[in-house]
Amino acid sequence: SLGAPAEPSNGIVSFVTRVRTGFGTWLENFISGPYRRFLSYCLRYRYITLAASISILFVTVGIVGGGIVKFRFMPKVDGDFVTVSIKMPIGTPVEDTEKAQQYVSARITELVAELDKGLPRGEESVLRHTFSTVGSTIIQQDPGHGGGGTTSGSHRSDIIMFLTKGEERSVPAAEIAAGLRKKIRNVPGAESVTVASDLVSFGSNIDVRLAHEDFDVLTTAKDRIKMALAGYNGVSDISDNFTRGKHELKLRLKPEAKTLGITETDLGRQVRSAFYGAEALRIQRGRNEVKVMVRYPEGDRKSPADLENMRIRTRDGGEIPFSRAAYVQESQGFTAVNRTDRKRVINITASVDGKAANPEEIVSDLKNTLLTDLVNDYPGLTYDLEGEEKERKESMGSMAIGFAMALFLIYTLLAVPFKSYLQPFIIMVSIPFGIVGAILGHMIMGFDLSILSMFGIVALTGVVVNDSLLLIDFINQKKKIINDNVQAVAESAERRFRPILLTSLTTSLGLTPIILEKSMQAQFLIPMAISLGFGILFATGITLLLVPSLYLVLEDLLGLLKKSDTI
Repeated sequence: SLGAPAEPSNGIVSFVTRVRTGFGTWLENFISGPYRRFLSYCLRYRYITLAASISILFVTVGIVGGGIVKFRFMPKVDGDFVTVSIKMPIGTPVEDTEKAQQYVSARITELVAELDKGLPRGEESVLRHTFSTVGSTIIQQDPGHGGGGTTSGSHRSDIIMFLTKGEERSVPAAEIAAGLRKKIRNVPGAESVTVASDLVSFGSNIDVRLAHEDFDVLTTAKDRIKMALAGYNGVSDISDNFTRGKHELKLRLKPEAKTLGITETDLGRQVRSAFYGAEALRIQRGRNEVKVMVRYPEGDRKSPADLENMRIRTRDGGEIPFSRAAYVQESQGFTAVNRTDRKRVINITASVDGKAANPEEIVSDLKNTLLTDLVNDYPGLTYDLEGEEKERKESMGSMAIGFAMALFLIYTLLAVPFKSYLQPFIIMVSIPFGIVGAILGHMIMGFDLSILSMFGIVALTGVVVNDSLLLIDFINQKKKIINDNVQAVAESAERRFRPILLTSLTTSLGLTPIILEKSMQAQFLIPMAISLGFGILFATGITLLLVPSLYLVLEDLLGLLKKSDTI
């Protein structure tokens, strides 16, 4: 008949019904059997349960403190490009810079060919195309000053490798960058070559800013830090923001010239006029104005030796040879002078391979050893940590204040309806154990803790108290019916086992797709999802075992206080 359901539909409904009934039966048997026996044991030996839980908390904190689970401010997110910045000495001709750029491009071609040979069948090349500039930069990060922008100069060159999308590429960008660093360790004539592959950066992994009034002290300390950084495993792209300028000639008046009335202004003006030119007059040609410059013939201003052949005029119209008028000293100038609080500063920066080392551990070791020695060896020398370390301190500091405020508000909101100052603490005890689950989740999944993980932990704080809140409320209601505290707690825990477990499982399983996602966009969400997913699971076990035990411990303490008041 038309109203009769189809057979496949009946089969599906029957199968779902059997699964639901079977799972419900198994869960009831588990609650009335293993869970009841284990809960009774925990309630009977509640102080041992409390001590064991605290031990687990201390061990987990030790896992982070011991470096088994490391902390880094921002996780390494695999991008779709690798950038190479080449810096030649100031004044290098564009032709020489282009040769260095071509050398690096050839090494890129070699590396891509080697990587493509090992790709699975059917996978495209790791490289889509490259883009390079000579005589300017594409993006420049100024160490110690933040911000970015472009700059030009015959000594600069940048290359960008645009890679195949991360979802379609089996070779991570960080691995490509590491392989390229090995191939371009010695670029002919280059002052520094840096390779970067991070999608997001809050500054260099290591950035130390030195400040002192004596520039010689700064350069000495800078060199010592760079040598120390080179000794750490996984540290690369070590550089600083101190760059020498072009070669220049410094002129200083001799005593004989001063007695003839020649001043440094006279000397500088006459040398400039001879080699650059002095404006004699201006001629109007239509709408344009043409300057007429007077200077030495081209053949007499080609080399520094021509400077020695010129003659300097005195105030009375006489002339003396240049050699009798001034001393000449050849030196190298400065392209920029960086100052902070009227002191000259130099920033030393470096990149750290997250698989080989941890930036926070290296910075901590530098603070305890080399930087302390430098401050003692050179009075007046000071240092500041910039880059990621500075961002980490600022972010963690503001987050700690916000987290403390959130805990206070949670406590207040719990204390009002419960009309108790102590029961909110029992509910909130699941918070630190949720953090334990988040840390263990990062260790299981092979992730480092990061600022994104902290965001997940803060969000976890508001979630894990829900189960404890419902359990404590149910126990309070049960105590009005049953005078035996142990029986009231045990029955309440058994009755709330199913909703607590299912709530936690559905929340945790709902986060599983994000945790297992491989796309680039999801990399920022995975640490937060791990903190939430694993934190909720671990906090559920604490809620079902430790919270009931802690409730009885609190009742024991209140009973002792009442007895002491009676006595």
